[in-house]
Amino acid sequence: MNLYSGPVFEMAREQFHLVADHIGIEEKARDRLLYPKRAIAVSIPVNMDDGQTRVFQGYRVQHHLTLGPTKGGTRFSPDLDVGEVAALAIWMSWKCALAGLPYGGAKGGVACDPQELSSRELEAVSRRYMQEMIPFVGPNTDVMAPDMGTNEQVMAWFMDTYSMYNGHAINEIVTGKPVAIGGTAGRREATGRGVAHLVNRALEQIQVRASSATAIVQGFGNVGSISAYILAREMGVKIVGLGDHTAAYYDASGLPLEAIERHVRQHRNLAGWSKQALIDPSELLSRKCDILVPAATEQVITAANASKLSCRVLAEGANGPTTPDADAIIEQRGDIFVIPDILCNSGGVIVSYFEWVQDVQRLFWTERKVNARLNDILDVTFERVLNRAKQDGVSHRMAAMAIGVEKVREGKRLRGLFP
Repeated sequence: MNLYSGPVFEMAREQFHLVADHIGIEEKARDRLLYPKRAIAVSIPVNMDDGQTRVFQGYRVQHHLTLGPTKGGTRFSPDLDVGEVAALAIWMSWKCALAGLPYGGAKGGVACDPQELSSRELEAVSRRYMQEMIPFVGPNTDVMAPDMGTNEQVMAWFMDTYSMYNGHAINEIVTGKPVAIGGTAGRREATGRGVAHLVNRALEQIQVRASSATAIVQGFGNVGSISAYILAREMGVKIVGLGDHTAAYYDASGLPLEAIERHVRQHRNLAGWSKQALIDPSELLSRKCDILVPAATEQVITAANASKLSCRVLAEGANGPTTPDADAIIEQRGDIFVIPDILCNSGGVIVSYFEWVQDVQRLFWTERKVNARLNDILDVTFERVLNRAKQDGVSHRMAAMAIGVEKVREGKRLRGLFP
């Protein structure tokens, strides 16, 4: 399989084989579980504001459709490649199965920097990408959602493009769209809210009061900012460290979250907020705290810095932030309660599922009901992972992935292999 390569895909493959070894999957049965059903690559020509025509590369990977339609975000990122997209689709499969959702995993995106595009250019990229995807997606085939570099507005353009092609409004083609056109209350906050809820459950396990805890959040996009907001304002956690790709800040006495949020709303990143608390971004993850939330990109906790972590709870808001080598070091240390990514950041896809169900039924819920049902699923899944980890004597990540992989394997076994 030469199509899929790169460090992120190799990490997803290594994780899968470690789990496959643990649960005893035969070598001859592994490729069918691991490799995606379908990968699409498209060219996206766009007339730019300067009069030139620029061609962007777009991708969509659908991992499996065994349990239902595929589900996954759409990422606009300058360094995106098909290997990264495939890895994210694979992780989404295990995540959906772990949470008991009737989905397979998918992921997609465009290799572009949305911050360098005008609003008109961003709309053109979004609409052309969806137009190219129309033969391969649908409410019962593949349902898109926002991810890094995309948002509610991009989902609205996706929905409109697909709907115009079909001649009527099809709200359920995407999730994470504005409430006014069929989105669900609570979706934008769902991933960060889920991270904070599970952090609270982890603090209960290690007998630490949230009101006396400190946190560092790496990444200040949708997931990181909302996680920090809920941890601080609803749980009383002191935020002592924040960082993104432009700057990092640390103050053991606490950072003024409201002032930082105002700065980011105006400038779109953390750079320039202050010089007093500024630190080297490479030091942020190793600074002392009770809760560490990596909520940015993949592979930020590695064998080089895993031994330096000074947290008691590691809550993985990002996908794949911890490499297998780092996992081994953390497990050997035994002093960090890990909430693995496919559990920790599953709030987004859980509430996306709620949105899809509401769109299909044309019956919408209150935000209170959405959040209550989200917490119910997170609590059940959290307990299932802890019980499996204890039963098998393995890490939380191994337990979570074992549950997800086993469900997909059983679905494929029951359905058989079409000739």
